[in-house]
Amino acid sequence: MRLVFMGPPGVGKGTYASALSRRCGIPHISTGDMIREEIRRGTELGRRLREYVERGLLVPDELVTEMLRRRLQQEDCQRGFILDGYPRTLRQAEELDRMTRVDLALYFTAPDEVIIDRVSGRRVCRSCGAIYHVRYMPPRVPGVCDRCGGPLYQREDDRPEVVKRRLEVFREQFAPVLDYYRGKGILVEIDASEQAEVVVPRVFSTLESRGFKC
Repeated sequence: MRLVFMGPPGVGKGTYASALSRRCGIPHISTGDMIREEIRRGTELGRRLREYVERGLLVPDELVTEMLRRRLQQEDCQRGFILDGYPRTLRQAEELDRMTRVDLALYFTAPDEVIIDRVSGRRVCRSCGAIYHVRYMPPRVPGVCDRCGGPLYQREDDRPEVVKRRLEVFREQFAPVLDYYRGKGILVEIDASEQAEVVVPRVFSTLESRGFKC
């Protein structure tokens, strides 16, 4: 089962992919997480990536594609995978087809105001990486991680003005990717405007209706 999870930043792709990964035992590969890890480590690549992320711009195709190519060659991807955040451009979609076969592309949608609320309220622990939301999943003590006691912070690309710009960039550049998968007959749209406890079962039932079972 080789899946692509698509949708605007903050729509919940990572949450849905993680739930499916646990259920099916295939890796959830988030290019966003890969990029943030490079930035956190302060590598040369990470410094180049930071310039794009902090401005709310898409990272160039060649940088993301090379990271993903190395990841898909690892042993745990042989039984399948869930790609979260890739492809984002037509060129990336074509490169992915040269790397592997995609069985289904799920496109998650939600209104802008829902996405901005979700993303701008997100807080991350600097010590262990645990994720909270000031409204939907707050820590017991404001600003303090429940797990390790580390400080919580708002990622630079989670600020409302950056999220709004990211949504604009997404719409400008993503239409050809949707058309690409629609033309191949493997695009499925899923309403993700509700909370995860509603959307995740919707994902499972959508896959099962198309013959994919874990």
